Amino acid sequence: MTQKRVTQHPVLEVPKGEEVPFTWNGKELTGRTGEMISSALFANDIQIFGHHHKDESPQGMYCANGQCSQCLVIVDGLPVKSCMTPLSRAMNIQSVEGLPKVPPEDTPQAFDPPEEIQTEVLIIGGGPAGLSAAIELGRLGIDTLLLDDKDRLGGKLVLQTHKFFGSVKDSWAGTRGFEIGRILEDQLKELDSVKVKLNTTAVGVFSDGIIGAVQDNRYVKIRPNKLLVATGAREKMLAFPGNTLPGVFGAGAFQTLVNRDLIKASDRVLIVGGGNVGIIAGYHAIQAGIEVACVIEGLSEVGGYKVHADKLERLGVPILTNHTVVSANGTDRVESVTIAMRDENWKAVPGTEQTFKVDTVLIAVGLSKVDEFFLKAKEWGMDVYAAGDAQEIAEASAAMFSGKIEGVKIAKALGKYDNEIPQEWTEKAAILKSRPGKAAQRPAPPQETGVMPVFHCFQEIPCNPCTSVCKEGIIHTENDAITGLPHVTDPSLCKGCMNCVAICPGLAVTLVDFRKDPELPIVTLPYEIDRGRVEKGNTIILTDVDGKEIAQAPVKSLITKKKYPGTLLVQVKLPKEIAKKAVGIRVQEQPFPAEEVPDTSALPDNAMICRCERVTAGKIRQAIKNGVRDMNQLKAISRSGMGACGSKTCRPLVWGIFREEGVDLKETTDRIDRPLFVEVPFGTLAGTKGDK
Repeated sequence: MTQKRVTQHPVLEVPKGEEVPFTWNGKELTGRTGEMISSALFANDIQIFGHHHKDESPQGMYCANGQCSQCLVIVDGLPVKSCMTPLSRAMNIQSVEGLPKVPPEDTPQAFDPPEEIQTEVLIIGGGPAGLSAAIELGRLGIDTLLLDDKDRLGGKLVLQTHKFFGSVKDSWAGTRGFEIGRILEDQLKELDSVKVKLNTTAVGVFSDGIIGAVQDNRYVKIRPNKLLVATGAREKMLAFPGNTLPGVFGAGAFQTLVNRDLIKASDRVLIVGGGNVGIIAGYHAIQAGIEVACVIEGLSEVGGYKVHADKLERLGVPILTNHTVVSANGTDRVESVTIAMRDENWKAVPGTEQTFKVDTVLIAVGLSKVDEFFLKAKEWGMDVYAAGDAQEIAEASAAMFSGKIEGVKIAKALGKYDNEIPQEWTEKAAILKSRPGKAAQRPAPPQETGVMPVFHCFQEIPCNPCTSVCKEGIIHTENDAITGLPHVTDPSLCKGCMNCVAICPGLAVTLVDFRKDPELPIVTLPYEIDRGRVEKGNTIILTDVDGKEIAQAPVKSLITKKKYPGTLLVQVKLPKEIAKKAVGIRVQEQPFPAEEVPDTSALPDNAMICRCERVTAGKIRQAIKNGVRDMNQLKAISRSGMGACGSKTCRPLVWGIFREEGVDLKETTDRIDRPLFVEVPFGTLAGTKGDK
């Protein structure tokens, strides 16, 4: 069987990895040792991990982040989350068909008391916020323990192949996310007072000030003086028929497979959601050799940065605003998806349906804070802090600042920091959290002599890499503000070094050189997709900022700057009339032909709200119409929220149905949280010796 792996990538190094055998339902397959079981299965084109005991519906990947149990499999007789369990040689893996059986245990069990750890500060989460806080605490010599449930630090930074916006000085703007993760990790390694526990999952916060955690199937009790919750966010789901088919999953899960594990998880995707997460996921898909049918957005304009959307459209991806998803179609997995325009009530407009043949639907419709630990610690009266998305949903660059700020707050509370928190930190954090400004077109510079950069960014966002790398100091932003649009103060001083072209996170800077031929200047464009398409002599399609074709031209030369190896600089010669308009290189045809529209008469009430217990929107809607206002009563009636994920997925959807039914949420009662926020085997809690 040919494995579905990314074998070439324009930015990431493709690891070799030792191939090891394992069995799937008795069939011998191979995977790479240490990769997550789910990734090994996807690499073998297996996306159905079992069938639900209630209705035999196929079960597959959803979050790839340990937040749900959709990827449950049976390994050597025990149920495990495949997205959190590494593959090892000769594993016997089986799909979950119905309810897993409790394994027999005939031998007496021996137990160990759980390890107890005392620490000044406990940080839950090793992403940008947790790492930044740990660095500040470590620099002050404060005893700190950082937990993360993955096998490496960095959080979502690990999944980001694009260059970051923000400030070069303060948040490494112009550097790729996974590289920033490594920088922060290297800084942390130099600090002796900070200890790190990877593959360690915090599972509960208790009234006696204990945080329970699980590491290597061992329960650990941690008693901190101060607690920082930097657990990030989880992706929101949408309710539509077919929303639980294998092949419908969150954009973060897709990025985990494609960028962390280099699995070609799809052949063609459709993305629901035009924020930065969805648009960037589309870009990552194309980098991995996956086609993107389109991005749809319910609002009248995308919510993400315009430069992100522009570079996707320039590659040949349509972005359809004022559209909604009608249904995902297929039997065992996604085969197509139907979309339509939406009306003022956010309902599909009959007659506007289009169906695209895709095998994957990425849901990128926003994030919810993972703040259970923070809220429970507050309830128990602990001295607890939150940073990053657990505090407020924002970009990773903002999360780094919030981590720094909260780290210093903790140090002050411990009496280890006497100064005031730098005001500029708070100001910069606020800027990095700010919404993008309105887009405004700007004319290209008029001169047609010498060499000059042309800026194709038209929206105010926090970003300054181009001003930071200009050797001549001639690139400035309006009012020298980090959110100001860039411009050149004196084009005659430009030497054509191309640094601004190579570093721009939005790939929105080109260089036009009139020096050799004023009629046919050389245009240098940034490019980060399959390099086989742009070999010297190949004819490529050039587009303007909106993705419209303006010319076809042969590649004249290719340049790679040592400091920016992932960004190839492609040079072409173009007539001077269009040279300043060229900014993109199209890599896929646009648009994809639509398939025949299937029967879409399935009511939205058929959409699955509680995926764990297979509870539909119709069942919940009927309970609300019958007067139910208490989530706990709703659980008793329908079992919604009773599943393995602990209502992490369905709870926001249930609130949405309450609102649709005209119920004021102030009239409702929230469900009671479980003592443990993550599933834990009884043997682990009891301290069973051994690994089962």
